Amino acid sequence: MTMAGRLGQKMNQDEVHQNQIMRELFLKEFRTQKLYTQYHVNPLRKVHTITRKPMSWHDNLEEPEDAKFLNLVHHAAQGPKKKYSETQTEAQEIGWDPHPLINPDRQDRRLNHFRVYHDITLYKAKLWSLGEDDHQK
Repeated sequence: MTMAGRLGQKMNQDEVHQNQIMRELFLKEFRTQKLYTQYHVNPLRKVHTITRKPMSWHDNLEEPEDAKFLNLVHHAAQGPKKKYSETQTEAQEIGWDPHPLINPDRQDRRLNHFRVYHDITLYKAKLWSLGEDDHQK
């Protein structure tokens, strides 16, 4: 049979070959699957509460508090400085210590350069506010 004849027609396979193909397919799927049996709340996402239905009997049952779950939720709600003693990422290093490194003395001229007006600067500021293009004529 020629190559073109094989592409146009499917080969007739018996049940043994079909069963072997299905078995290989299932084994390939089972190798990639993992069964999770322990579930937990992602501590990085905010928990949104949903109001319960007032007439639902199963929502009105009293359930015991889960201390492990409550601790996990309270730990997730804390800020990063309360959770960790050091920064966990490079981005957290910015703003981790909000206190200034030096005393912000407003009288120190090395750090504070206030705008000082003299005669020439007052003249030029007034000229710019009126529009310098009009006065160059």
